[in-house]
Amino acid sequence: MTSRLKSSLLLATALIMTMPALNPATAQGAASAAKADYSILTKPWTGPFNGVPPFDRITPEMFPPALDMSFAEARADVNRIANNPAAPTFANTIAALEASAPTLDRVAAMFFLQTANMNTDAYQALDRDWSPKFAALQDELYLNDKLFRRIATLYDSRATLGLEPDQLRLLTRTYEGFVRQGARLSPADKTKLSAMNQELANLFTDFSQRLQKDEETSLVATEAEMAGVPDGVKSAARAAAADRPDKPAYAIVNTRSAVDPVLTFADNRALRERVWRAFVNRGDNGGATDTNETIARIVKLRADRARLLGYPSHANWRMSDTMAVDPARAEELMLRVWKPAVARVAEEVADMEKISKHPIEPWDYLYYAEKVRKERYDLSAAETKPYFELNNMINASFYAANRLYGLSFKEISGTVPVFHPDVRVWEVTGPDGKHRALFYGDYYARAGKRSGAWMTEYRGQRRYPVVQTSLASNNNNFAKPGPGEPVLISYDDANTLFHEFGHAIHYMLQSIRYAGLSTTPRDFVEFPSQVNERWLLTRDVLDKYARHYKTGEAMPAALVDKIVKADTFNQGYATVSYLSSAIVDMKLHTLADGVVNPDTFERETLAAMGMPKQIVMRHRLPQFGHLFSGDSYSAGYYSYLWSETMDADTWAAFEEAGSPWDKATADRFRTILLSTGNETDRTEAYRAFRGRDPDVKALLKQRGFPTE
Repeated sequence: MTSRLKSSLLLATALIMTMPALNPATAQGAASAAKADYSILTKPWTGPFNGVPPFDRITPEMFPPALDMSFAEARADVNRIANNPAAPTFANTIAALEASAPTLDRVAAMFFLQTANMNTDAYQALDRDWSPKFAALQDELYLNDKLFRRIATLYDSRATLGLEPDQLRLLTRTYEGFVRQGARLSPADKTKLSAMNQELANLFTDFSQRLQKDEETSLVATEAEMAGVPDGVKSAARAAAADRPDKPAYAIVNTRSAVDPVLTFADNRALRERVWRAFVNRGDNGGATDTNETIARIVKLRADRARLLGYPSHANWRMSDTMAVDPARAEELMLRVWKPAVARVAEEVADMEKISKHPIEPWDYLYYAEKVRKERYDLSAAETKPYFELNNMINASFYAANRLYGLSFKEISGTVPVFHPDVRVWEVTGPDGKHRALFYGDYYARAGKRSGAWMTEYRGQRRYPVVQTSLASNNNNFAKPGPGEPVLISYDDANTLFHEFGHAIHYMLQSIRYAGLSTTPRDFVEFPSQVNERWLLTRDVLDKYARHYKTGEAMPAALVDKIVKADTFNQGYATVSYLSSAIVDMKLHTLADGVVNPDTFERETLAAMGMPKQIVMRHRLPQFGHLFSGDSYSAGYYSYLWSETMDADTWAAFEEAGSPWDKATADRFRTILLSTGNETDRTEAYRAFRGRDPDVKALLKQRGFPTE
């Protein structure tokens, strides 16, 4: 998934607010910063590649005065536009907004990066203090009546302005965005809306910090309990144990990357249950890290806000700017896939119980699925993992991007600043050999870094008002091995790496004039990343890069064939665990009043859906960071399935062309869909690429489900 940084930066661009007085904690930070040169944050970035972020010189004390200064600049810029005595034109209003608040762009980029990766008391305090101020800043822009009147005047006369197509789209989207954010509300309702948004910003930070604390806990295990667990996983658990004061033999950190391998391989059923219960109860423990009250308040505020803005529910508001548009369309797609997925789970459970000789519980599913995989395909994750060495997989992703789109990657780590020593950097050039982007790779889990995998941009590409190239980053949480040991990742991990790199490719290939046309609808965002996963299993990529970490030998053809044949294995589990989360998200956010007890709602909704008892949601509500660490994915988790429908249909286009490397198809995909940002309507763009809407049958076929 993309991080909240991208959306936050776009919201922060050209924003305005009158800053409240600093609270005592912030004032102390500002005083401390007097000794620090906070202009490190505010000055234009220097160095090669249109300038690079000064990661190596940033301290938390710099942010309060830097943010204060950048907010003041934004305020002055927008006041100048709103109060311009000249009649509104595209140049003095819309284009002027695009060029405003450059300092805020830079400072906000660093702020959201540091608060996501540095879980220290200082950065947590900054996040709590400044997140509501960013929300107020956003509201000050969207609720500025003088500014909106200028935009509305242009919008009403748009047909007579002689605008170029991208300018007309930018004007239209700007106007619609202001309306959606409350520009037409009465002054009293604008005050209510701003108060809601600021409270929500505080709640999002509260949720994220509670969950992060829960994920930093770990369970201890003995040598005997870790029987069956691969050496690489045990090495990471030993390293985690070394950080604990009690120095146990092994420590299993409460994150998916650490937990899933134990659930897949540990022979000790009691350990699996203990690890599973700790993981699925993150945020749902009744203690200081419990998130249920926070979630209940978020859902209520969202419903109240939607009603204030004139929408029947939060889902209707959030989806008004998506490809699906209507929650009912998203639910229709999800339910079409739900029934065959549940039926497949019943088949998978029956196969596993033939081996287990006892009923399958949730902590048994991955373990016995691995046994069935081994029996049915003579294939185990332990057998394939030696061929998926991290460095080789990184190079594999670069190879595919080069062959498809002409991108080339040259590592320049050590020549530009990074925010952690583990971060690597590559210069990206296009087919013409000219600089196109920098790509940062932050691959390892560490204390203070939020869990999961995501892509973000420190700086987006645009040509106005000055040329900027993309600074894109992939962030994973692979377990870092002991010194000198290889980084062996699973096939699923390799898939994740290709997925996140697909996001990066999307932004590195982008070629647009205005940054305001960069962000695509939520249900399009995952499309480029999901389709990029397809090239991992191409024979060329596996033959060249899936090489044994000891011998360097290519993966045997027989093993490649087994991986390809097993690719639809366990799709019942994968689909149900994901879809249950997506359906619960949608049903939660279509509640008109938003009054909810999260645990009760989750339990009753799953029961009504017929959720198999052997599976738990991929993200239970108390830990559903996609939904409650910000608005970005709320009522939007369905988007992975919506995007996958396009992804499957796009892959079918390459298959119809006769090769996954077909140049004509890749060129059309790049020029119509990848490089255009949101300069054209994404539904129409897909139709231009494929000649029709995506066919859901391709998705069902891909997952191995009946297509009729």
